[in-house]
Amino acid sequence: MTIASRMMNLGTETAFEVLAKARALEAKGKEIIHLEIGEPDFDTPQHIVEAGIQALREGYTHYGPTPGIPELREAIARNSREVRGIDTDPSNVVVTPGAKPIMFYLLLALAEPGVEVIYPNPGFPIYESMIRFSGATPVPMQLQEETGYHPDLDRLAQSITERTRLIIINSPENPCGSALTRDELEIIANLVKEWPNLYVLADEIYKDILYTGTHYSIAAFPEMARRTIILDGFSKSYAMTGWRLGYGIMPEELVPHITRLAVNSVSCAATFSQRAAIAALDGPQDAVQAMAAEFGLRRRLVADGLRSIPGINCPEPEGAFYAFPSIKNLGISSDDFEERALNEAGVALLSGSAFGEFGEGYVRLSYANSQENLLKALERLDKFVRNL
Repeated sequence: MTIASRMMNLGTETAFEVLAKARALEAKGKEIIHLEIGEPDFDTPQHIVEAGIQALREGYTHYGPTPGIPELREAIARNSREVRGIDTDPSNVVVTPGAKPIMFYLLLALAEPGVEVIYPNPGFPIYESMIRFSGATPVPMQLQEETGYHPDLDRLAQSITERTRLIIINSPENPCGSALTRDELEIIANLVKEWPNLYVLADEIYKDILYTGTHYSIAAFPEMARRTIILDGFSKSYAMTGWRLGYGIMPEELVPHITRLAVNSVSCAATFSQRAAIAALDGPQDAVQAMAAEFGLRRRLVADGLRSIPGINCPEPEGAFYAFPSIKNLGISSDDFEERALNEAGVALLSGSAFGEFGEGYVRLSYANSQENLLKALERLDKFVRNL
């Protein structure tokens, strides 16, 4: 079979590959502690589940409008006004099956050969994958351990050229757990406004899992709503990964193009999931807050535990549920550490190199697991490292 050459530009998510290896080992009787997958280990709050069940009973089992059912678009716009302080109209909202399509559609709509896209590195691997698939040139914005994985904004300014069409920011960030400050966002906003054809993709999927301060969106700065595409969804905040529901908030003139791409690929998001999402946004937020508080406790446990292991340094995560410790002093590559930790210690984690060229020398651990399992994983990793 002859495969189209453009398929060579698509990467993957190593988390799912490591998960498959871990499951294979478990099938042979080996106990594995899962710290590889970026998924809350909580169930979807009950009132959201009940709303989804009720929607099924009411017949929400058919196609819906491609950009989302009107009630959900209105709820998202209302939530954006309340939470982000952005004057959002429902016409600015497009709902998709999961949040990844927003990335893909945006890059297909804005990027092409000859265009450059700046993205965080280490960063979510699908950014670079989709940039390359669009034909554009990926330009990494390095996040360094020495600055707590915050970008060098002077270097960012120097990276922008007349070919730059899009800057991707992710705050709180996967895999590093860093969160951009309001001052940093303002500097980025001012840089963007210097270029007439430059936009921002603000990936805010982890906005509700922040340990210090409050979330601030770059779209809230003057003139930035028309320059920003916000990516968000329900998987992380509401533990709704299996419901497959995300959304974008974008300038209205971009909506028809994103909608047309959705028509050509997925038709629409599941309507019963959309009804459940309305209950998520409009209902009680206690479960979201409790989940974030528990992640905060786990963050302290994991960061302190990793720092107690000889040769490992772990900057303090500021948001999301990931730690990104350095293993540079251990004399082992990130890929080897991932493989040996799984097979020798029974701990599934991810090589930092899966998150870009600047991830080598690091590994990612998701602390979306119980405190009991996290303590056990830290004990195993400590023994594993001491025996290297």
